Amino acid sequence: MNFRIGIGHDTHRLEPGGPLRLGGINIPHGKAAFGYSDADVLLHAVTDALLGAASLGDIGTWFPNTDPVNQGRDSGEMLSVVVDHLLKAGYSVGNIDCTVFAQRPRLIPYREQIRARIAELLHIHVEEVSFKAKTGERVGPIGREEAIQAEAIVLLYREK
Repeated sequence: MNFRIGIGHDTHRLEPGGPLRLGGINIPHGKAAFGYSDADVLLHAVTDALLGAASLGDIGTWFPNTDPVNQGRDSGEMLSVVVDHLLKAGYSVGNIDCTVFAQRPRLIPYREQIRARIAELLHIHVEEVSFKAKTGERVGPIGREEAIQAEAIVLLYREK
């Protein structure tokens, strides 16, 4: 077996409005992430983790914000493009561990929906998807609700 580990990280500014798009679902909230696509910080981190594990660059290389087709684009669609590429190259996802950093809203009530959507997009069982949520303890841009961040680490494998 050939094992590869990748890490992904993303940060987006929060602005008034809503809902908050996170992990492929809409979460009712008075703020939304700002970005060129749908600004789903979690799916961006997952996409970068997969690309990193396969040494294929990053989300900005694959889906540049200079390309009008990516304006407002669904991050789940972008993730699916990368997953399809990896599957054709013989890779499978072993598991993924994700953490979102946000002061508000409370994300744990949405954990199972987020895990299920990520599992669906990655073509894996929901038990292979870990999701955690952390606050900023009212410190820094996360704590002041100015930004939202996500990190993901993934294990890819393929038969030799």
